[in-house]
Amino acid sequence: MPSSIRRYTRTPKYGIGYQYGTSDTIEIIRKNFTAGNIQYREDFIKGFARLDVIAGQEYGDATLYWIIAACSGIGWGLQVPPGTKLLIPQLSDIIKYI
Repeated sequence: MPSSIRRYTRTPKYGIGYQYGTSDTIEIIRKNFTAGNIQYREDFIKGFARLDVIAGQEYGDATLYWIIAACSGIGWGLQVPPGTKLLIPQLSDIIKYI
């Protein structure tokens, strides 16, 4: 584990100075997502799935589950039931706003 990031330390700040994953960042992402500034693809959950697993598959980082949750408007639950529509944004568009 890199010396700058430990399990129980605060999250490093990126881009615009907000903490990664804070409500401030989520608000900025939702606003830009709603405005059409972030491209995405739709996916429907066929069986029970976990957002962290989906984020790991999509972005290579399971801790980014909150981005999918924020854009999909499904709250913070990690497990989502079958039939849930997910809006999976392009990470390259998200990076512009964090």
